[in-house]
This record gives sequence, structure tokens and C-alpha cells, in this order.
Amino acid sequence: MSTQRLIGSVDKALLALQRLGEIGAAGRPLNRLAVDLGINKASLHHTLSVLRHRGFVEQDASGNYRLGPAALSLADCYLHDDSFDLMYGSLKELSFTINEICHLGILAGEDIVYVHKVVPKTSINTWSTVGFRNPALTTALGRAVVCQKYVDFESFSQAFPTPIFQRTRHTLTTHRDIWQELVEARKRGFSREVNEYVVGTSCLSVAVLRGHKPIAAISVTGPSERLEGSHEQFLVRTLRDRITPHLPPGLSLQMPTERRRDALPPKLAGTGAGFALGR
Repeated sequence: MSTQRLIGSVDKALLALQRLGEIGAAGRPLNRLAVDLGINKASLHHTLSVLRHRGFVEQDASGNYRLGPAALSLADCYLHDDSFDLMYGSLKELSFTINEICHLGILAGEDIVYVHKVVPKTSINTWSTVGFRNPALTTALGRAVVCQKYVDFESFSQAFPTPIFQRTRHTLTTHRDIWQELVEARKRGFSREVNEYVVGTSCLSVAVLRGHKPIAAISVTGPSERLEGSHEQFLVRTLRDRITPHLPPGLSLQMPTERRRDALPPKLAGTGAGFALGR
């Protein structure tokens, strides 16, 4: 087999896995997946057969293809990245200091995945669990990552095509409203989610960066009345003070746009066309 043909086969397999990961547990029938990827159906069937043999893809009772246990095992290895494990100690210190629930999460497709969670002894626990997935745009964790990842409205909206379920009357459900929050989150240096998942509970979050690339986010969750005003600023300041000294080499925390202007690439500096609503 020629090198070019081999690379083409690998590329098809990777595209299929990536698309199935975006679709989620519902999966896709072969014909729709072929249309999604723009790949010949017979050729894609061969690729999926190989992936099934190795456990990276499986079929449900309806014949839909979805990710298999081998792919999920790789994801689990990623979730246990050494960098994230090293940050668990500082997450515990932060939670102990502010007496609030703290999370570390990563973006996976349109979802945020909870990698670490620390609950102080005197706090009432929340619904979240390690490994749980939640629509990224409805969480402060997800918004912290997304506001650093996308700098124009078009690419942002294309990356999140799934409609947002309105859990409470406060839930932001339109791309325009969420984009406005993302722009403000980039400016202020942290994101918010206020009463959008459960009324009475809110969250703030700061992205973890490798260079200029967001790889995770750290959040503080608590009663809404404690996550506002001057206390909100105290929580953000304490998060930075407790986490920053213990970050693995090469990692940093998201900062307000104005404070990072000199460090940003030209495309990301300022609030030009890339940040304009209604582009």
C-alpha cells in the first residue's frame, strides 16, 4: 500500500471517529455519516469495519455507528493527563480556602467534561460528578474555555449547532446572548453562569492556558448570593493566587484582555472585527 493511500485511510478513520464523538451516544447510520464526511459509502463502510474490529466503533440495535469502548478508553487516558493530576492538590487548597465547591473541566466537542471535583465538608453537594458531561455553553467552565478558543461569531456558532435546553428562566439559549457573555468573559478574565442550571446556584470560572490555547478551566460553584459583587472579585483573586504558583510548567491562567494585550497575537489583541457582535 502506498504511503499516500495509507495516510488517506488513516485520515478517513480519524474523521469518522471525530464526527462520531461530536454526535454522541445516539450515533449515525452509515449513509448519513458518509454524507456528513463527504466520503464514499462503500469506502467508509470498510473503514468502520476496521474500527469495529479494534473496538473503536460499535453498532447499536438500529445499526447506527457510535464510539466504542476502545475510543472511550483513550478518552479516559486523556482525562488523566499528568498536568490535570498535578493540579488536583491546588484545587483542594482553593476549595478549603474559600469553602466552596471547585471543579476542573475540559472541552470535548460541544460538552464540558468534569475531570476533578472537590467538595468542602461544610458545603452542600451539587449534581455534578467526575466524568459527567454537560453542554459547554450553559456552564461557566465551558464558557471560560470557549471564550478563549473562538474569536469570531461565525466559527463559534458553527462549532455549537445543538439547540440549548432552557433549564431555568435565566438560561441563555441563543448564540447571540451567549456570544455577548463570551465577549464580556474575555474582557473581565473569567466567565459566569448565574442561576442558569439550578436557581440559587451560580458559578464562575477561569480558563487554563498552554500558551494561548485553552486546555481546561477551573470553576467555583456556590449559592448565588455568595458569588456576586465584591465577594465574586475575592473568589477570582483567591483562585488565581492559589492555583497559579502550582501550575505545571508551560501553563497559565486566563487574564483580562486589557492585561494580556501585549502578550496576545495580533488577531486576538483588542476588540476589533473578530469580537464584534452581528458580524
